[in-house]
Amino acid sequence: MRVGFAQINTTVGALRSNFDKILAAYNQAVSAGAELVLTPELALTGYPPQDLVLKSGFVPDTWEKVIALYGHVGPVPLLVGYVDFNPGQKGKPFINACAVLQAGQPIRKVFKTLLPTYDVFDEARYFEPSPDQEPIDLLGRRVGITICEDIWTEKYLKRDLYHQDPVATLVTKGAELILNLSSSPFHVGKPALRRSMVSELAREYGIPFFYCNGIGGNDELIFDGNSFVIDSQGRSVAVLPSFEEQVSVHATEQTSPLPAEQSPEEEIYRALVLGVRDYFLKCGFKTAVIAVSGGIDSAVTAAIAVEALGRENVTSVSLPSQYSSQGSLDDAEALARNLGVPRHVLPIKEPFEVIKGQFKEIFAGKREDTTEENMQSRLRGLIMMALSNKFGHLLLTTGNKSEISVGYCTIYGDMCGGLAVISDVPKTMIYRLARWINREREIIPENTITKPPSAELRLNQIDQDTLPPYEILDAVLQLYVEEHLSPEDIARQGFDEATVRWIQRHVDLNEYKRRQAALGLKVTSLAFGIGWRMPIAQRYLR
Repeated sequence: MRVGFAQINTTVGALRSNFDKILAAYNQAVSAGAELVLTPELALTGYPPQDLVLKSGFVPDTWEKVIALYGHVGPVPLLVGYVDFNPGQKGKPFINACAVLQAGQPIRKVFKTLLPTYDVFDEARYFEPSPDQEPIDLLGRRVGITICEDIWTEKYLKRDLYHQDPVATLVTKGAELILNLSSSPFHVGKPALRRSMVSELAREYGIPFFYCNGIGGNDELIFDGNSFVIDSQGRSVAVLPSFEEQVSVHATEQTSPLPAEQSPEEEIYRALVLGVRDYFLKCGFKTAVIAVSGGIDSAVTAAIAVEALGRENVTSVSLPSQYSSQGSLDDAEALARNLGVPRHVLPIKEPFEVIKGQFKEIFAGKREDTTEENMQSRLRGLIMMALSNKFGHLLLTTGNKSEISVGYCTIYGDMCGGLAVISDVPKTMIYRLARWINREREIIPENTITKPPSAELRLNQIDQDTLPPYEILDAVLQLYVEEHLSPEDIARQGFDEATVRWIQRHVDLNEYKRRQAALGLKVTSLAFGIGWRMPIAQRYLR
């Protein structure tokens, strides 16, 4: 069977433009010889629609678009993901559905069986699961249609979460091949993980799999595409590009050249570029402003922004204080020059002295400490937000995951902004990204990469005065935040227990900051945000 893949970038709630994309992809695939056209999960509504489904007109409007699509398709079937009403008398009000549209045939519906409720997913809040699975007769074949999670197996979920196995059921009932509509969010390494999983399923059941994934950024989530065809021996015979829209036609009998595997640095970089670009496009922002200090975090953020938005749409600002080194100012200037973006210099020394003077009497007898350090950061936040307001720029924050995890950031200061570009990127990966960005020419100044990182909020300050070495911090955070190991379990892996306890306590104490942070783009297996639901007022210390 020649299957057309509509690996398209849809926008949540944009029913009209999503309709247009689906129809254009369908016509293109049919013209290229497709016998059937496959779209991503919830392609018509965008994924995830979240509480939009609760709006009284949303699901009826969605169904109108399904009917409209039905009126445009010919004899080549179109499989389109959408939200439908639950036809049953009990359960949640809606269904995560696939409509099979074909001229001369009634609309057939397939419902999703396995509803994920872990990490960023909350589908059981809205959808009722399908109680059973049946193949359908399509083009003379018995075809099993599955929706995203329906093909995920116990081994890859790390736990047997479900009481049903849709693929096994469909094969038992005679399915000769499996089609899957997916909207599977990206994290580093996940594209290879998906193909490995489906290859195992194909070998186990001896049937081919056609997997269509969406691409694009919707809020925190980034969808990478990487749709694929796996033959009945478990071999990848076609893989669509990552982070790009593509409409193409593939069959198990025709092997297409496979794209080269990407490094983690390239995957993360391309994901963040797409996430930034789509956040601006889908929210209606045009230009960005970034506080560029001469440090590596702001440099990497600026490079990503320029790639995503174009240099003409990015403005950099330096906000030196009396503690800013000339080297950092030179690095910030060099970065702006290398990126081709304007740079404004707005010193904060004078307003900082004025603010300190306001507290001269009430702070009498108190030595300077993090209070005065945070004053500088908050002055910078005020200035950057003023520029954002005046010129309509979206302010991009530049904090990395390591620092945000333990609260090494200032609420209402450097945390001010509308999008946290690298908030899910550990500091050690930031360095690797900088090297990758510089792989062909120097964009990020070498001194920015090699100098000891510093907030430069007091004399001779470096990050390691306050934090454990980043190699240790990131390793412990991986185990504590992403793998949920206890401090005792982490210490047994060879880490100093006092250091582990310090990291644990600072992660827990700073939940209140993260709850007020800008939305961040997810690139690791567990990011702070919708996939992290820790209470703020809690006393559990293990």
